[in-house]
Amino acid sequence: MLYDGSFAGFLTCVGESFRQKVYPFYFLSPGVEQISLYPILETPTDQALAKSVYRSLEETVSSTFRRLITYSFLTCLPQRERTMFDLIYLAFHQALPQDLTDDRVLLLTRAIQHLTHEAHQLKGFVRFADYGGVLVGQIAPKNRVLPLLRPHFCQRLPEEAFLLHDKTHREGLFYADRKWKIRPVDHLDLDRPDQAELQCQALWRRFYQTIAIPARHNPKCRMSHMPKRYWDNLPEMQPDPMSTPQ
Repeated sequence: MLYDGSFAGFLTCVGESFRQKVYPFYFLSPGVEQISLYPILETPTDQALAKSVYRSLEETVSSTFRRLITYSFLTCLPQRERTMFDLIYLAFHQALPQDLTDDRVLLLTRAIQHLTHEAHQLKGFVRFADYGGVLVGQIAPKNRVLPLLRPHFCQRLPEEAFLLHDKTHREGLFYADRKWKIRPVDHLDLDRPDQAELQCQALWRRFYQTIAIPARHNPKCRMSHMPKRYWDNLPEMQPDPMSTPQ
């Protein structure tokens, strides 16, 4: 089934599959290529049908199951839609596996653990920079963590206007006037920060370097607590652009 890549689009696929009594072999979103001998059914998003299926996940099964499906969609699990559909089909037509070690349940549970762990790490690894009164931060997560990060940063920065850009999934969390939206952002072209922001970043790097204990320098330990894949978006891990080359 070909859909628009949104959660509502996936739920529409579930509803249409049940209506037409078909069992999809795989799900395709824009930009994903797949060679198949089976016909591809293009499924436009139906918001009303998606909401109906979303309600049914709780009414027919449980609120815990709806949370499992919702969070699973945010993970980077390969072919996650097929695994999710398999579990939804079982829950609606047979019975949801009660054994938590069932391969289908365990696969999604582990993927969600990876999602929530990454979101927890990013709460400490996000760095914002001031661009004309708007705070801008950039991340490159493996999972779609913006929905999980939204409550944290909206509560931490209630009076600010900010944008948190997910470079991996090309979407951004926009917040201003106590209102938020998550919208697609294909490319974010930022100007060079002004002098005040560069000085602030330089002070942060100096602080980071000052509190370090040279005798206890342990790169492997640091990478276990601060994975290297986050370093590109951490100013304290970048060379000081204001320093003069020797």
